[in-house]
Amino acid sequence: MTVIFSLSCCKCNHFLRTFVQMAARQKIWDPLRRRMVTLTPEERVRQWMVGVLEETSRVPRHQMMSEVELHFGASDKVWRADILVYGPGGTPLAVVECKRPEVDLTPAVLEQALRYNLVLGVKCLVITNGTETRVFVRRSADAADDGWRGADHFLSYEEMLQL
Repeated sequence: MTVIFSLSCCKCNHFLRTFVQMAARQKIWDPLRRRMVTLTPEERVRQWMVGVLEETSRVPRHQMMSEVELHFGASDKVWRADILVYGPGGTPLAVVECKRPEVDLTPAVLEQALRYNLVLGVKCLVITNGTETRVFVRRSADAADDGWRGADHFLSYEEMLQL
C-alpha cells in the first residue's frame, strides 16, 4: 500500500521568497548547483524539495546534488536524476524524481526513478510533483531483491542512513 501525504515546511519560507523575487526574471538560485537556473514548473518543485530535504529531513546541503548525469551500459543515453542524497563517503542513499505540479504520479514516474536506481543502487526513492509526494524503500538489504514498499512518512536523513 502506498501512502500519499503532503509536506509543508514553514522554515522553507526563504525558498518561497526567492521564488517570488526571481519569478519576474525567470531565474532562480540553485544552492546545490551554485548558480542561477531557469525557473520552470519542475525547477520550482525541485527547489522546494531541496528545502524540504534540508529543513525537514535534516539532509546536509553538501550531501545533496541536483541534475546528476547517469550513464547506463554502453548506450549513449544520458539520464539526469533530479536530486541525489548521499551518505558519508559519497554512497548514494536516495534518488528524488520531481515533476511539474500538473503531472500525476503514475507508475511511469516511479519506473523512471527505478531506472535511475539501476545505476545508483539506492534504498530510498522519492517521487513528487510538489502537491503529492510518495516515498518508497527497498524491502530487503539484498540488492538482488528489487521489491519496494511505500513508506508511511517522509524519511529523515538519519532514517535514510539506517536503511
